[in-house]
Amino acid sequence: MNRDFADAADAKSLVMKHWQLTLRDDVALLAMPGAHHRTLIRQAHALHRDHLIDADDLSDMLELADAALAYAIEALLDIDTAG
Repeated sequence: MNRDFADAADAKSLVMKHWQLTLRDDVALLAMPGAHHRTLIRQAHALHRDHLIDADDLSDMLELADAALAYAIEALLDIDTAG
């Protein structure tokens, strides 16, 4: 029983690290904000659907994805007005 819990915790940790790496990929985010956002959203929903994360984790991930998109839009607007 404890081994199953440890395996599940390891799997969750691994997928969360992968998702967070995608979240922090500033090059992809600024190059294609909409596509980057869709990727984050799809991945988060897939993790929830596969029961690797719970509803609270999903909510947090969706908020972070939205915040990244907002950041990208603001950064791109700043670049346009500075140039």
